[in-house]
Amino acid sequence: MDNHPISCHQLGRFFHLDGKQFQQQYKHHISDYKDWDQREHADQWMLFKKNVGTHLSIDETALSKDELYTIITNKAAKGLKGAIVAIVKGTQAETVIKALLRLPKRLRNQVQEVTLDMAASMNLIVKRCFPNARRVIDRFHVQQLASEAVQEIRIKYRWEELDRENAQIALAKKQEQPFEPQPLSNGDSPKQLLARSRYLLFKNPSTWTDSQKQRAQLMFDRYPLLKKAYDLSMKLGDIFRHCTCKEQAFKRLALWYNQVEDAGIDSFRTVSKSIETHYIAILDYFNNRSTNASAESFNAKIKAFRASARGVRDIKFFMFRLAKIYA
Repeated sequence: MDNHPISCHQLGRFFHLDGKQFQQQYKHHISDYKDWDQREHADQWMLFKKNVGTHLSIDETALSKDELYTIITNKAAKGLKGAIVAIVKGTQAETVIKALLRLPKRLRNQVQEVTLDMAASMNLIVKRCFPNARRVIDRFHVQQLASEAVQEIRIKYRWEELDRENAQIALAKKQEQPFEPQPLSNGDSPKQLLARSRYLLFKNPSTWTDSQKQRAQLMFDRYPLLKKAYDLSMKLGDIFRHCTCKEQAFKRLALWYNQVEDAGIDSFRTVSKSIETHYIAILDYFNNRSTNASAESFNAKIKAFRASARGVRDIKFFMFRLAKIYA
C-alpha cells in the first residue's frame, strides 16, 4: 500500500462494490478522519514535525483546480512513509513561512541541507525557516533553463519557415501554379525538420538514433546559431556530470561564461546571468551531489494518486489520505 496506494473506486471495482459508497463509508465510519487533529486546517497547511530530517527538499505541485501547494519532504524517507514534512497552500513566501514557523525551532535548526529550484520565494522560505541549512539549487532546473533557451531559438526558426512557406504558397496561387515544396534529403520540409527535432535537442549526441543524427546534421547546417546554442547547453550539462568538486566546477563555469559571451546569443546571456546570481547555491551541488529528484518523484506520486481518485473533490479528505500514506 505504501508504494502503490489505490483509491476506494479502484478497490470497489476489484471487489464488485459501489466505489462511491465505499469511499463514504471509509470517510465517515471506517477511518479516523473525523478525529484527525489536522482536519480543521488541512486545506491550508499540514505539518508533521516527527518527519523533519537533516536533508529536505522543497517544491511546488498542483493538487486541486490548478491550485499550487508548497511541499517539503524528507529525503531519507525516499518518497515512502514519513516523507511529508509540510504541505502549505500557495507559494507566497510569507504564507509558507508563517506555517513552517509552527515547527519547533530546535527541529528547524537541525536541518543541514535543503534542495530547491531557482525561485526567489523558495530561497527566502528556506533562509527564514531553516537558518542553518545549506541551500542547494537543483542542477536539473539549471540545465532546464539552458534547454529552454535552445528551444526558443528552434521555435523562432520554425515560425520563420512557416512564414516563408505561406509566402511561397501565396505566390504560387497568384501565379496560378501548383505549390510544390522541395523536401530535404531526409524527406522533411524545413518546418518539419524543426518540429521533429524538438526532442533530440534535449539529448546527448551519443544517444541519438541514426535518423536523429541525420536530422541534426541537416538542421545544424541550415541553422548554425542553433548548433551554437545546443553546444552551450551540452557543455553546461557536462560540468555537472564530470566535475568532481566545487573548485573544478567553478573554473569550468567561468570558461562557459566566456563561451556564452563569444556566442552572442541573448537567451543564453540571460541563462548565464541567472546562474551567476545563484552560483553559490548551484555550486553547493558538488558537496553531496544533491538534487531535487526525490521531490519531483514525490510530486509524480501525488499526481498519480489524484488521478486514481478521479480528481480532488474534498481537499481536506484528500490531504488526510496523503497523510495516512506518506506522513
